[in-house]
Amino acid sequence: MKEENILCGAGGLQQKFYMNPRFSRLPESVQQELKGALGALAEQAGGTILLEYRDTGDLELHRIRDEGDIDTDEIGTRLLIDRLLKEKEELFLRLKAFYLAFYGDRS
Repeated sequence: MKEENILCGAGGLQQKFYMNPRFSRLPESVQQELKGALGALAEQAGGTILLEYRDTGDLELHRIRDEGDIDTDEIGTRLLIDRLLKEKEELFLRLKAFYLAFYGDRS
């Protein structure tokens, strides 16, 4: 995982949201939509949820377990992530276009 490619993250227990300043060009409404979606996922799945750009512009969701979290339902978490990816498919396509337009390969 490349730190500079992390778009944003949310923590369930701390109810915190992080938006990478590198991507501050995103409209506030998009940032708020991400905050709500990742915050809800973090509350349901527990731990910290990170949304990362791949070099292709595709987005990947990661869950990092909280320290001492031994009661993790990996299958349930995967289902929650898959549901979010499907529900927010249009948003993720727009985010990919944004990434490619501003940060894509310039060669």
